[in-house]
Amino acid sequence: MPVRQKTPALLSVVALTGLALTGCAPAGSAAASCDRAAGADADLATLVQVSGSSDAAPEVDMPTPFPVDETEYVDVETGDGPAITDMGQAAVLDMTLFDGATGEPIIGTSYSGDETSVGALSQWTTQFPGLEDALQCATEGSRVVAALGEDGISDEARQAYAQAGFPQEGSIVAVVDVRKVYPAAATGSPQYNDGFGLPSVVRAPDGRPGVIVPDAPAPKELVVQTLLKGDGEKLTASDTPLVHYTGVLWEEKTVFDSSWEKGSPVPFPLDGVIEGFTQGLVGQTVGSQVMIVIPPELGYGEEGQGTIPGDATLVFVVDILGVQDAPAQ
Repeated sequence: MPVRQKTPALLSVVALTGLALTGCAPAGSAAASCDRAAGADADLATLVQVSGSSDAAPEVDMPTPFPVDETEYVDVETGDGPAITDMGQAAVLDMTLFDGATGEPIIGTSYSGDETSVGALSQWTTQFPGLEDALQCATEGSRVVAALGEDGISDEARQAYAQAGFPQEGSIVAVVDVRKVYPAAATGSPQYNDGFGLPSVVRAPDGRPGVIVPDAPAPKELVVQTLLKGDGEKLTASDTPLVHYTGVLWEEKTVFDSSWEKGSPVPFPLDGVIEGFTQGLVGQTVGSQVMIVIPPELGYGEEGQGTIPGDATLVFVVDILGVQDAPAQ
């Protein structure tokens, strides 16, 4: 993690060099195929009546008990933002869960308007696997009603929320407001770079980069190459971009840290990271993938940090997925 503070960097050595170069659009990009209407159940909107602003917790009127055998869903409001095409994408959701037996609300999010509480959608679908079908191809700005049967709710979720009155059997109804959807990977256009003596980057179909460091001396100066050029806003030094990144040690040719391996992109305030990381990203555009080769004096210097040895040259490949707004006051 390219922060200035002396926090241990996680060692995550993975075999990235075996990835094949691909020209396919990464999951979560605008080019990914999506057909939302194919699985929707229009009758659900009639049976489960949702009222109230999408900026606040909803009220629901539905017949009880409301048993379902498998996931059913419908959009009661349809947004015009980016679509969810992969559960590895980062998003901001508000959600209220209702007991299928009684119709009463069980638990829900805060509806605070804070869009900085970003996480991979898989964090939700691990607890509620039925939401994967319900959210696939849903668009930013939508309000989704999803009825989840026994198989759509994990035992872990039932146990974790038992004290909040979560039913230990039976179905639930979820009302999900899709606040913000980030792409799963950089979506920009490929750029030509003179890569002589520099690392090469390959991408898996999901956009995950692999970094191949050459048997060559590390450059003495900062190197910044835009590999994919996005058409979003330019980053400034005061921004907090949401990024996926892979960090590699030049000399050892090993991955020392990777948000891809952790399963979720990370927000990085550019005024709180190592100098080379800031210099490499300021002026870059959202949607871009950037390779930054950072000499020791712009990284962790002679002392190093955690598993990063002293005088280490660092290679970062960074996908710029978006820019976070300031937290709501």
